[in-house]
Formats: sequence, C-alpha cells, structure tokens
Amino acid sequence: MNAKRAKAHKNTITKLFVLDTNVLMHDPMSLFRFEEHDIYVPMMTLEELDANKKGMSEVARNARQSSRLLDEIVSGAEHDMAHGIELTVASRELATGRLFFQTEAINGILPSSLPTAKADNQIIGVVMHLGQKFPKRPVILVSKDINMRIKARALGLEAQDYFNDKVLEDTDLLYTGTRELPANFWDTHGKGLESWKKDSRTYYRIRGPLCQEMLVNEFVWQEGPQPLQAWVRVGAGKTAELETLIDFSHAKNAVWGITARNREQNFALNLLMNPEIDFVTLLGQAGTGKTLLTLAAALTQTLETKLFSEIIITRVTVPVGEDIGFLPGTEEEKMTPWMGALEDNLDVLNKPAEPPSGAHGSGSYGGDWGRAATMDLIRSRIKVKSLNFMRGRTFLNKFLIIDEAQNLTPKQMKTLITRAGPGTKVVCLGNIAQIDTPYLTEGSSGLTYVVDRFKGWPHSGHVTLQRGERSRLAEHAGEVL
Repeated sequence: MNAKRAKAHKNTITKLFVLDTNVLMHDPMSLFRFEEHDIYVPMMTLEELDANKKGMSEVARNARQSSRLLDEIVSGAEHDMAHGIELTVASRELATGRLFFQTEAINGILPSSLPTAKADNQIIGVVMHLGQKFPKRPVILVSKDINMRIKARALGLEAQDYFNDKVLEDTDLLYTGTRELPANFWDTHGKGLESWKKDSRTYYRIRGPLCQEMLVNEFVWQEGPQPLQAWVRVGAGKTAELETLIDFSHAKNAVWGITARNREQNFALNLLMNPEIDFVTLLGQAGTGKTLLTLAAALTQTLETKLFSEIIITRVTVPVGEDIGFLPGTEEEKMTPWMGALEDNLDVLNKPAEPPSGAHGSGSYGGDWGRAATMDLIRSRIKVKSLNFMRGRTFLNKFLIIDEAQNLTPKQMKTLITRAGPGTKVVCLGNIAQIDTPYLTEGSSGLTYVVDRFKGWPHSGHVTLQRGERSRLAEHAGEVL
C-alpha cells in the first residue's frame, strides 16, 4: 500500500509549507502534521525558538521541545540538508514529506516599506524567495499570527492558519449534551416499549431510528401535555434505555438551599450530584449559574454526605500559567484576587434560611454568629490552588473544580484531569466565547477538546446552559449590548 501511495504522491504536486515560529511554539508536533507535503524552516524561525527557550511558561516548554525534535530529525542526516530530510522514519510514518532548512542568505526581496530587521518580515521574505524559485509549486506560509497572514496576503502570497489543533471547525457543532425529542417521538419509538421502576426512578427501553444517535448520559426532553426529562443510560445501538431524572427544581430536593431554575440547571445538578459521574463539563454564558450549582453540589457532598474530603478550586490566572508574582502571602492568599467569583457565590449559598412564620431572628443559622461560623466551616473545606503547582500531584476523594477552563490548552487540560485519583470528581466550567489566552480560539480551546473527546463515556456528562439567571438587568444587557 505504501508503494501505491508513494506513486500517487509523485503524480500530484506536493505543497511547500513555510513554518512561522508561533506554530512550533503552539504545537511542537506540527512538524509531523503535514502528511505528504514538504516543510521549510527559515533561519529566523530557529533564531526565535532560541530566543524563547528560557522560562517555565508553556511557550518556553514548547520551544524547547521543538528544538529537541528538530535536533533528533537533523542528527545523522546532515548530508541531506540541501535535498531535504525524509520525515517518514522520524514521524513513524505520520508524515511522508521532507524537511528543508534555509541554507542560503536571502537578500533584497522585500519591498522597501517592510523593514528587514523585523523577524516576521524576514520570514515573509523567505516565502517570496521560494515562490520565485519554485513558480509551479504552491508555497504557503503557516502562521498563528493574524497580522503576519494579512501582510503576506497583501504581498500576493498564500498564507494559512495552523488548523490541526482545531477540534471543530464550527463551535455551533459542539455537543450540547441535551436533545429535544420530536413531537412524534413516542409514535416512532414506542413499539415494543418496555418500562420498569427501580429506586423511585422510571426506566424506558425504546427502539427506533434515534437510538443510534443517542449518546450515554445525554439528556433528552420533551415539552407538552406529558413533559419528559430523562437521560440516556444505554445508547448508540438498536435500542436505548432512558432513566427519569431527580427533579431538583422542587424545594424538597434542594441542594444546599439551591433549586434548579430551568431545565438545563436541572440536568446539570443531576450530573453534579450523581456519584457515578466522575467528570462533568458545564458550558454557558455569564450568569447561567455554572459556579453556583457546582459549589452547592460540592458543599452538600463534602459537608453533608461526606462523599468527598475537600473541595479544590483552581482557576487560570490570566496571563495563563505565569507566576502569580509578587502578591503578598501564601499560595492561597495570592490566588484571592482571582477568586471574586467564589466569594460572590459563597455569599449566596450562605444566606440565612427564611424564618418560620411567627418566629423572630434571622433564620435557622442562629443569627449573624451562626452565619459567620458556617462561613468559617465552609472555608476550611475549600482550598484554592494555582495551576502552576498542579504537576505531579494526585487528588484522592476531592471535588476538583476547574473554573475559566476555556483559557486552557488541550495539553494543560490533560495535565489537570490526569491529577484525579480514586474517588475524585472533576468539574470543568467555562464560556468559550470569552477566551483570554493568545493563540487559543473557540475551536482549539482545551474545554472544547474535552467536551468532544469525553462525550459518550459512561462516567462523564456535559450540559450547555442556555438561560441567564442573574437579574432582568443582566439578561437585558446581555441581549442589547
């Protein structure tokens, strides 16, 4: 088969991709992601890799990894430099093209308006030179830098973003975790319907065309005279099993005094309160209740049911992964400025209960003293950690909350989720429309990545929260501003 492929490749003209430094610093394995096409690394790219290798940031780590990878490829192949180094062996047959390095000086190509002292412009000069040298071959600049791509296109050169890290081209296609059943659902899927009760839940076994598409732990719902809210326990086959949900919108099922205000919040609480679910992702705009619901579920299961020993909250301190610097105090105190959201939600969760009619005083917590004591108890069980010190740790029986998870790269996300030891539940919260990290987009965010990769695993669940529940002012501002 390889001989056939090689023959086919000879007949088609392969492209020559010129790599900008930020592509290598974003994904060191990008060298092996261009299949049968050739790669050209300008001298300036190597210079910039060298300039960025120092430090403990993600970028510096990737720069060092790229340099090590290039060294492995080059060592022993010095005599092939001019004709390009075969990538087949080094990439374990992921790539079959060649790697070229700039081995000659290129001068006087750029228009006078572009100063050659700038690294970006020198790389553009290399692309122009290659375009003249190989007029019949597509020469394409690959860069994560938008301005560099605009400059290249203005000079009539072809430029592309590096797409290989994108999980989805269009985030509208991202799995939402919920599915509205069509009005004729029971007519088309009710034939041979089986139903049984177990532990106050009702189960349905259905068969029909939709069963193929239903994923495990996906929520299904239907409005109408007989409304249904259930989740799929067995799916992706000829038959599917549905289980009805606990109704957390009812006061008798309140979680730390919080009830679900809409359908998606009810779905989210079913995931958060289920001990069988180890990994939960909640997506949603500001004010949809992600943090509040998660904290309520965490406090209930830590302080009341004692399922977890501690709550650990970590949040990306933008700038991401850099030192939290010269704030005074311990790690916990240094993280305090980033944890305003936690404080706001704890205030809501620790409000005094309504006093019974005819009773005096401020609720069942024993007034302000009781409230302060409860707050101290809650705080003693919540630990705030910085992402920077997560490597090498293992969390046992902890409730781990990763807030602002949209700012994490897929690699950082893997580092965090693999910290989970036995009995630990991991919850990722975020809004992919609010990414603050440079070079991360909605399609390549670590949060998008885990939602896509974990769907259909029996011990994970995902819900995209739709409705804001803050206030009429916040909701109106969200619509009109």
